[in-house]
Amino acid sequence: MELREKLKPFVLFTFFFFLHNTPAQAANTSDTFMGDKILSILEPLVDLISSNPWVKGATVILITLIVTSFLTWLLFKVLRRITHVTNIDIDDQVVIMLRPPVYWTFLTAGIYAGLDLMPLGDNVSLLFGRGIRTVGVVIWIYFFTRLATLLLTRLASLTHRYSFIQNRTLTLFDNAAKVLIFGLGIYAIFVIWKIDMTAWLASAGIAGIAIGFAAKDTLSNLFSGVFILADAPYKVGDYIVLDQGNRGMVTNIGLRSTRLLTRDDIEITIPNSIIGNSTITNQSGGRHKKMRIRLKVGVAYGTDVDMVRSILMEIATSDKHVCKIPEPRVRFRIFGASSLDFELLCWVTDPELRGRAMDSLNDAVYKKFAEQNIEIPYSKQDLYIKGLPEQLSGKIPDTYQDKKADRQE
Repeated sequence: MELREKLKPFVLFTFFFFLHNTPAQAANTSDTFMGDKILSILEPLVDLISSNPWVKGATVILITLIVTSFLTWLLFKVLRRITHVTNIDIDDQVVIMLRPPVYWTFLTAGIYAGLDLMPLGDNVSLLFGRGIRTVGVVIWIYFFTRLATLLLTRLASLTHRYSFIQNRTLTLFDNAAKVLIFGLGIYAIFVIWKIDMTAWLASAGIAGIAIGFAAKDTLSNLFSGVFILADAPYKVGDYIVLDQGNRGMVTNIGLRSTRLLTRDDIEITIPNSIIGNSTITNQSGGRHKKMRIRLKVGVAYGTDVDMVRSILMEIATSDKHVCKIPEPRVRFRIFGASSLDFELLCWVTDPELRGRAMDSLNDAVYKKFAEQNIEIPYSKQDLYIKGLPEQLSGKIPDTYQDKKADRQE
C-alpha cells in the first residue's frame, strides 16, 4: 500500500494529459477516482514489484535504461544545435566524444541503484558497486585521453599563435598528458577499492632513487631529449655543426639520441646529453635555408683592384651553384704582409652544396687569374748563411793542398 500511495501522484499527473482531450462527460469524472481505478488495475503488478526485491532492482535498471537513453538523446540534440551555430568545429567533436561517457555514467548509476535493491549480500554488493564505479573511471579516462589529444593537436596547428606546442613537440606533450590522466585514473581506482597507497608510494620512491643512480646517463639523455624537442634548436633535415667538429644533416631526433648523416654518407649517433652541452651551429636556420660561403683570395701588390673585383663578380654570377638573390659581393678586406686580400661573398641554396660551390669557384678563380696574368702570392723564404760551424771552418787537410799544388804544376 505504501508503494501504491507513492505512485498515485505520478499516475494522476500522467493521465492529466489524456483527460483534457476526452469528451465532456469523461472530464467531469474526478481525477482522484480515475487514479484509483488505474491503480486498482495495476495493483497486481505493483504488488509483484514491491514484494520481490529482484524484480524491483531489475525494474529500476530497466527504467534507468529507458530514461537515460531519452535524456541523453534530448540533451545532446540541444547541444548539437548550439554547437552548429559556432564557426569552429572543435566544439562539435567534443560533444560527440562526450556523449558516450555521459550516457554510461547515468546508466552505471542506475545499475548501481538497482543492484543495491537486490539481496546480493554485503560482500557481493560491495564488489559489484566498486566494479561499476571502476568501469565509470575507465570510461572517463578514455574520454579525457581523446580530449587531450584533440586539444593538443588543435593547439599545434595554431603555430602562428602558440609557438610552444608545435607538430614536432606534439607527441611529447600528448604522451605527458596521457601519463598524467592515467596516473590520476589509477589513483581514483585505488581509492575506490580502498587500497592504501602509502606503501606503494614509498616503494616507488625507493625504486626511483635506485633507478636514478643506476641509469643516470640514460636519464640525462632523456631529459636533454625533452629539452631539445621543446626548445627545437634544430629539426629533421637541418645541417648542424657541433663544437666537436661533427657536421651533418639531422635524420632523427629521439628522446635518447640524435642521428646525423655526414657528407661521407655515414650516420653517426650522438647522445642528447652531449648535444645539450654543446654549441650548435644550425646552418639551415635563420630567415631561409640559403647559406653564405666566403672565398678568400690574395693578389700581388700592384694589381688593378678594379679588375680583380670585376673578375670575381663575373665568376660568381656565372657559377650554377651560386644564388642570384642575394647578389654576390666582393670585399677588399686588408693590406696583407705580401698580398692584397679580397673576399668573395655569395650564397648557395642549400648547405649541402657548399663543398661543390667552393670547388667550382676556386677552379674558376685560379684559371681566370692565370689567364689575366694576375699573380697569387705565396710564402717565400730566403736562407742566409752567416758562417760555418767550427768543425767545418778549420784548416783544409794537407793531402788536399798537395793534390792542388800538383795540378797547378
